[in-house]
Amino acid sequence: MSSKVIKITELDNVGVILSARGLPKGTEINHGIRLVEDIPMGHKVALAAIDVGSEIIRYGKVIGYAKCSLDPGEWVQGSKIKVPVAPALDSIPMPEKKKINISPLAGNTFMGYRNPDGSVGTKNLLGIMASVQCVAGLARHVEEIIRQDLLPKYPNVDEVIALNHTYGCGVAIEAPGSEIPIRTIQNIAQNPNFGGQVLVIGLGCEKLQPERLITEDLVDNYFFWDQFRMQAETNHGFDEMVQGIMVKAENILKKLNMRKREKCPTSELVVGLQCGGSDAFSGVTANPVVGFAADLIVRAGGSVIFSEVTEVRDAAESLVARAENDEVGNALIDEMNWYDQYLQQGRVDRSANTTPGNREGGISNIIEKALGSIAKSGTSPIVDVLRPGEQLRKKGLTFASTPASDFVSGTLQVAAGMNMHVFTTGRGTPYGLSMVPVIKIGSNTPLSQRWFDLIDFDAGPVASGKKTIAELGWELFHLILEVASGNKQVACDKLKLYNDLVLFNPGPLT
Repeated sequence: MSSKVIKITELDNVGVILSARGLPKGTEINHGIRLVEDIPMGHKVALAAIDVGSEIIRYGKVIGYAKCSLDPGEWVQGSKIKVPVAPALDSIPMPEKKKINISPLAGNTFMGYRNPDGSVGTKNLLGIMASVQCVAGLARHVEEIIRQDLLPKYPNVDEVIALNHTYGCGVAIEAPGSEIPIRTIQNIAQNPNFGGQVLVIGLGCEKLQPERLITEDLVDNYFFWDQFRMQAETNHGFDEMVQGIMVKAENILKKLNMRKREKCPTSELVVGLQCGGSDAFSGVTANPVVGFAADLIVRAGGSVIFSEVTEVRDAAESLVARAENDEVGNALIDEMNWYDQYLQQGRVDRSANTTPGNREGGISNIIEKALGSIAKSGTSPIVDVLRPGEQLRKKGLTFASTPASDFVSGTLQVAAGMNMHVFTTGRGTPYGLSMVPVIKIGSNTPLSQRWFDLIDFDAGPVASGKKTIAELGWELFHLILEVASGNKQVACDKLKLYNDLVLFNPGPLT
């Protein structure tokens, strides 16, 4: 195949334009094929004549059917592709019973903060959890004061973070679906980067009382929490409220300051995977590189979480085939069924997932996007499926059911217990989380060079042929260990570019 065009498999009848400036009409790309029009970078070109109604194939899979006849060298735009009906979930066969041998990977470690429950943090953070959005202003106010006045006294504590959200009151708190945001908030407080210590700020009259967030069985384990209520009659004026919170915060800071990094096996990593602002290169470079690194994490005994239901829905059959057993396979189908019904309630379908940026980057439809998205999960068997907001239960590769929205998916992965985040992008995004380190990977070199201080890792050399997926996969694996150890700082931490927590709340507002 010409170095100007990328073709994934021999079955493909379309290729992707590699040149950063696109290619002009008349350019020869392959065995005498010349472009019949200008085609931008990342967009598809027909590599053979394609008749009306015939299959359009990329990644060796059908991504749609031609609405019109296509000549070799023609721009294959989304408007020329008919999207197939979503595969019926009830027709997907369960995985074949087979023993999968994973070659262990030993000898790699990172420096982390070990917690009494055995979990390991990659940051040492004071978390200030709001029980209701009403107190978000106070939480942000004391966050800044603690950062300025208290943190310098406790050098082993990395940061103080106000964990604000938009839930807590004005909601039908017992309605179906309300369990999702509630357990999400509960489990965010237990993320290993908070060291089992959290301060809850409440108002007093909210539906989601602090006691519902931190249950007795959790406190009986090793978890410590303290709370402050604004409406308590003992509070006289705002300054007195602030001082009361400062006293409680300093008590927790003293405990957190005793935490020290120690050598931990790679098996203690919990790496969340996500993509946002994807382009046609995401499924060729960044996501396969991440998938290779994810397999290394699993081989080392660690945990990997991938998500985004609408981005994997059209590849459901290939995911079910990787399920460790029937129970996991059925759980995958159940979560996708639930989400199908959720979308139907909103009178939308899976095609609503693709964005204008995706299409400008060369992704024509949700099927093409799904095939590229699942590449970041690697090849390991799927050992478990989490419902939204649930905590991780097993080592290995887990699918966490989440929306594809970057910030909602990230929030749910924090709740699942991830201590590292790997995020791929082809169009570019300033996405970041304050709770965990986020390694951002550019799918193409032009983006990575333009955003040199926002992107941490360039996967573009795969497209140019300068490096292989395996070479960059190993590089990413070692970068994950360095960032988890605190030896390297990711761009969003340097620049303090962080997204808010955004809860998934399918329940009604009142």
